[in-house]
Amino acid sequence: MPKSFEALDWYDAPRYYDLIFDTDTAKEADFLEGIYARHGNPRKVGKPLAVLEPACGSGRLVVELARRGHKVAGFDASRPMLDYARVRLADRGLKGKLFEARMESFDVPASAAPKAGFDLAHCLVSTFKYLLTEADATSHLRRVAQSLAPGGLYVLGFHLSDYSETKQSRERWVVRDGDTEVVCTIHGWPPERRTRREKVRSRLVVSEGETNRRLETTWEFRTYDADQARRLLRAVPELELVAVHDFDCRLDREGELGEPRLDTMLILRRTLV
Repeated sequence: MPKSFEALDWYDAPRYYDLIFDTDTAKEADFLEGIYARHGNPRKVGKPLAVLEPACGSGRLVVELARRGHKVAGFDASRPMLDYARVRLADRGLKGKLFEARMESFDVPASAAPKAGFDLAHCLVSTFKYLLTEADATSHLRRVAQSLAPGGLYVLGFHLSDYSETKQSRERWVVRDGDTEVVCTIHGWPPERRTRREKVRSRLVVSEGETNRRLETTWEFRTYDADQARRLLRAVPELELVAVHDFDCRLDREGELGEPRLDTMLILRRTLV
């Protein structure tokens, strides 16, 4: 008989989610600081930055950047994730402003908003693709732009689609922490140009001592090829594209949008007008 999976959104299981993605936290934080040093306000380089993280999830980057002395704020639509992030900050004696909001409709509370605007915002690893319409994607970018100080940066990471792809994809990670083991398998279906959708499924097999859980979540992403991404950016002139990197987070490797890899980090800067 096939093994059954519990239909639990993995965003409702923040500890397991955190174990999967936490291995790259320090590298991503280094990259964000390096990108700001290269493209941000020269007068702020080397000083504490005001940083906003849309879809901050379990708070791994909120915590890491706060630990480095930055003034951090973040929001997420998942209350369990935010609760977990708040505990992580408190356990480490760190400060950060966290609030519940959606990416397409967020407003930064006055208590969390710096007077001059945020120096840096970031949203990595394709969370942006949860915005399933052009209107929602545009609204999100405009709201981020409004939250940034003039010249502030938005580092936006997401996977571009190859519409000629016909094969399904599969990625697998195994992470251990004490007596906890998490096996994460991400299964992706080919993108559909007509609908601008791609189906994704995550399966988590969790072992904690003698307890085992099997969790599954299925969702859809909005798809973008390079031309579709450029068209979206043209609709938000408040943000200019100043550089393109990839998910390797290497400062010494820049590329063009859509080349040579589909994993794309867009470095966007708030225009001065």
